[in-house]
Amino acid sequence: MGFVEELKKKAAADKRRIVLPEGYEERTLKAADEVLGEGWVDIIILDSEANVKANAEKWGLKNLAKAKVVDPKNNPDKAKYANILFELRKSKGMTLEQAEKLTEDPLYLGCLMIKAGDADGEVSGADNSTGNVLRPAFQIIKTKPGCSVVSGAFLMFLKNKDYGENGVMVFADCAVNPEVNAAQLAEIAVETGKTARVLGGFEPRIAMLSFSTKGSAKHDVVTKVQEATAKAKELAPDMQIDGELQADAALVASVGAKKAPGSTIAGHANTLIFPSLEVGNIAYKLVQRLADAEAIGPVLQGIARPVNDLSRGCSVSDIVKMIAITANQAI
Repeated sequence: MGFVEELKKKAAADKRRIVLPEGYEERTLKAADEVLGEGWVDIIILDSEANVKANAEKWGLKNLAKAKVVDPKNNPDKAKYANILFELRKSKGMTLEQAEKLTEDPLYLGCLMIKAGDADGEVSGADNSTGNVLRPAFQIIKTKPGCSVVSGAFLMFLKNKDYGENGVMVFADCAVNPEVNAAQLAEIAVETGKTARVLGGFEPRIAMLSFSTKGSAKHDVVTKVQEATAKAKELAPDMQIDGELQADAALVASVGAKKAPGSTIAGHANTLIFPSLEVGNIAYKLVQRLADAEAIGPVLQGIARPVNDLSRGCSVSDIVKMIAITANQAI
């Protein structure tokens, strides 16, 4: 069974409610129609009933009648959600009137529904920037207890099965934080390990990457990775974590044995933690293009409840995959 099919099977066993704020967007509705037809998740579409019905007819979508449709402009629960937002943001100067207005924004409403327990996760971004998707998530849902940073992981599916976990790897942070300190990098490592377990279905072997292996180079950025490695081990003593390692030492057994003798991670890593977003973003795109790998993500980590951001160039298939990922995170 393939990766996505396995996620669908898990989702079907414990169905979750995924809210789609971009209920007017063609690819989003086609993805909703597909997953509703397969029946492994419940879908909440944010738009007017009239618009959803008209678009279903226009695009020949037969399953959207199975979705719950909530109209942000004419929502009977508007006051409930406005009060939740007001209580969360009044210390920042938000008025109740401003909160009521923001509940008409589907991106805010989706997060408020999750906060209220009326939805389990959100997928958006086919027609919105990452900033627009994440802003209400940060303001309303916030980070997990004990977690100070949100990061973005990619599941990488390689044609060469010698790497990672039979060709599957997890990379982070590739999407969210331009700069992180050692403590935040440690948190990212632990959250990425959890992603490997929940979505990848394997025990993570986490390599904290640098341009240095075990002190072979001296620099402040190397020190940051060394400190992050020690902190990550403290945070998650049940996870296999090692660093700092160069990429070849992390991935190639012969190189790992030479550069980091005695390490159980060197040469066998399946989860790579990059020292900065710049490095992570460049690396995943290079692997995706040069190795013809499939990159699924970014999967957002560290948020108290799952909210995932799509690329505006995403396909219907990409959205279906992200709905499956979000449902499994919610479980």
